[in-house]
Amino acid sequence: MSTHVAHDPAHRARQIQVCGIDTEVWEGGTGRTLLLLHPGDGFDPDAAFVAPLAERFRVVAPSCPGFGRSGGPGAMKSVDDLSYFYLDLMEALDLKDAIIVGLSFGGWLAAEIAVKNTSRMAALCLAGTLGAKFGDPMTREIVDLFSVPLYQHPQWLHHDEKLRHPDYAGLSDETATMLARNHGSFGLFGWSPTLHSRHLHQRLHRIKVPTLLVWGAQDRVVPVDYGRKWQQAIPGAEMLVVEDAGHYVHADQPGRFVGALEQFVNSPARR
Repeated sequence: MSTHVAHDPAHRARQIQVCGIDTEVWEGGTGRTLLLLHPGDGFDPDAAFVAPLAERFRVVAPSCPGFGRSGGPGAMKSVDDLSYFYLDLMEALDLKDAIIVGLSFGGWLAAEIAVKNTSRMAALCLAGTLGAKFGDPMTREIVDLFSVPLYQHPQWLHHDEKLRHPDYAGLSDETATMLARNHGSFGLFGWSPTLHSRHLHQRLHRIKVPTLLVWGAQDRVVPVDYGRKWQQAIPGAEMLVVEDAGHYVHADQPGRFVGALEQFVNSPARR
């Protein structure tokens, strides 16, 4: 595996090459390493939760292949494929005892990684995660976001009224193009079956690191009862339900999200 690094000081990002794919990796902060896996609309370094997170941890936030300024996914077609790519990325970055935080789609990816290999992980946090199918084939457990126009997604993702109606007309061409690219890649990895893996729920017992589930009480994409099924499936998992928060609990309640994560990581049981 070759690693070529080019720095981008304007974005505090660099490019590394993993398995032949140029991959954008944003880094900020100092302290324990936290690998942040972004949701389906990509990583935004200006999001309200990122700065306080970087005040407490060394945040490493890659953009998945097909997202942000990373190269295309090549032959990868599934989150299962992505999980092996990320295992190689963690090796390339020589991450050790890392805290893995997955947001929505990123939580699905984090779980797929964790059922395979946790040797570089110290703890896992899944926030409003997708990806597991617990019920029968005729019962929908996850809202089909692909049936919802992209401009309506914020109304499904957020509880905070200020975040539910973004000014798309005011976006720069570059930002709008990147958002569309991210959504296309989200569709590639999550389209069929819709936003889940057929077998992930049967493998969650393999997660052997301390795990925290953070859920918005008003999550309209995957309700709290769905999160409880994740908690039951992962040995010893803890769950926190945050009031006044929707699917993007990290965006609706950034202070409470970061505080809960810090408390979980720094509890005496995990020191």
